[in-house]
Amino acid sequence: MQASIPPEERDKIIVHLKTNQIVRAKELRDIGISSRSISMATEEGLISRESRGLYIANNIEPDTYIRLAEIAKRYPKYPICLLSALSFYHVTVELPRVTWIAIGAKSWDPKKANSRLKTVRFREPYFSGERTFYKINGVNVPVYSLEKCIADAFRNPKLVDRSVAIEALQNTLSERKSTLSKIVETAKKYKAFNQMRPIVEIYTQNG
Repeated sequence: MQASIPPEERDKIIVHLKTNQIVRAKELRDIGISSRSISMATEEGLISRESRGLYIANNIEPDTYIRLAEIAKRYPKYPICLLSALSFYHVTVELPRVTWIAIGAKSWDPKKANSRLKTVRFREPYFSGERTFYKINGVNVPVYSLEKCIADAFRNPKLVDRSVAIEALQNTLSERKSTLSKIVETAKKYKAFNQMRPIVEIYTQNG
């Protein structure tokens, strides 16, 4: 007779997945699910193993940005930044093959354990700067604010081509996702205004 998940553990998994569509094995163990039951839940199709220790509910409609949710689930303290953030905000046509996240100046670098990451070290106050949390497949995903992402793009020309930074600024304004005054204010706050000034002056001259 084939082994099956104990009913009480199955119920716990189902209830947990209703609000946590991407889960870590530790989460399931913390609510009383054994490692054996986690394996059986995978075999029975309740969950799918996405990567080591990370599982996704099989009955969900995957979000376009589920990859960001997976990263946030595994590394919740590191915000999405630069190209990945600009792509998330739909202000660039660049589609990065890896997910860009910011890490602190002295933080452990998760890229060593995950080749699908691009990590960028930000010292303070840049690392702890403006961020917003977006709910993606039940996961709170930290993303730097659009204005800060534009400032970061201009401030890091070795990481983001200037044409991409200009494109992001232009698209943000043309699609009215922010205002020039707010972008300038943020750029000054994060010491990126000098790099941005020539573009801002063009907009100012054109009214």
